[in-house]
This record gives sequence, structure tokens and C-alpha cells, in this order.
Amino acid sequence: MTKLPVRFAGLGVAAVLVSVVLSVPAAAEGAFPTFGLPFGTGQSVYSAGIHSDNGTSGVKNAIDFSPGDRTVRAPLAGTVRIQHCDGGDWVTVDHDGGRRTGYYHLEGISVTDGERVAPGDALGRTGNALPCGGSSTGAHVHFTLWTLPTAAARSGDSRDFGVGAGNWNGLSYDEVSTKVAEAYGEPVDGKTFGGWQFTAGTDQYSGTATEVSSRVTTPLPGRFRV
Repeated sequence: MTKLPVRFAGLGVAAVLVSVVLSVPAAAEGAFPTFGLPFGTGQSVYSAGIHSDNGTSGVKNAIDFSPGDRTVRAPLAGTVRIQHCDGGDWVTVDHDGGRRTGYYHLEGISVTDGERVAPGDALGRTGNALPCGGSSTGAHVHFTLWTLPTAAARSGDSRDFGVGAGNWNGLSYDEVSTKVAEAYGEPVDGKTFGGWQFTAGTDQYSGTATEVSSRVTTPLPGRFRV
């Protein structure tokens, strides 16, 4: 994958989709919640843009962020689910209404499995960690959005192998970015995080970030101040 000098690589290496039929997740209940951004305000942030979880194909459910202070924070209250791989751990947070957010490449993870976090709580630092594989250029967080199925759907379909229930321990990043993303990835296009609306572009690693209050738009990849 071609990389700009200051552009993050994303996580994807092209992968063949796993031919496992998964249950379609039930839509999260209610309106999209009031998410913050996954970092603190009052600083300059670089974003490599909106892309799919593997950076090549599928639903565009991911945004790469590099905040100036390198601290990644919970954008909404939720329960931490640490995902384990042979190369280490990465962080997901389950929020009310069935949504899950993910934080890949983190170094110095500062939360534990099952911990309840509030908006703004630190999760770790941006980095280049690859606990389950993938690739990375430039310290950042690969921020992802999913909608997990309801409890009824999870218990009613054994073909899911526990993926929809949220246990992704031991899954390679190829599996997460294809099998999981295709089944449960939720587009970030049009979503608002911390007063910024993100719009996907036609290409991978593109799009815009628009401050809702001022309507000032930043093309992505690009840098903006929050």
C-alpha cells in the first residue's frame, strides 16, 4: 500500500475474506449516541482519514488519529473488553445500545478487562503495537466502530463462533478486519464525534472532518485543532 510521508499505514494487508457465514447484527437501538473524540480537547490532531478496517475493502468503519499528547481516551462510557493475541493485547470498549469501539496500536494500555470507564478516561498511548498482526507507520490509534448483535441473536446462531458475543481473543488482525468487520462494522460516514462530523471520501484514507459549530471543514488526511 502506498504511504504518504506523514500518513499512517492503516492496518490492512489485503486478505481473502473468510468464507464463514455470520449472522447479521441487529441494529443498535435508538439514535447514535453522543460520542466524544477518543482524545482530549485543546490540541492539534492529525488524521490519516476514513477507511475500512483493513484499509482496502469493506465498510468504512475506521479513522486513524494522532493527537499531540499521544493519550487515547474513552469517547463514551462503557465496559472495557481486552482482546488477547500472542503478540500482546488491544482494547475494545462496549457501550450501551450494542455499539463497540476499538483502539488498535496502543502502547502502555492503562485499563483492565471488565473495567468500567467514563468519558475522557485514559486507555493508553498512541503507538505502533501490532499484537495480532497488521502494519503501522507513525504512532497513532486505529479507532473503529462496530455494532454487535443483540443477546438473542448471539445465543441463536452457533455459526458465529463467539465473534458476535465479543470474544475476539486470538483472532488475527486479518480475521478482525475481514470476518468481524464485514459482519459487524458500522460506517463512520456522517457520524459526529466530539462536535466533529466525519464524512467518508470515495477513496480509502480520505474524507473530511467538519466542526459542527463553525462548519469549518478539514480535508483528510489532514490536521485540525479540537
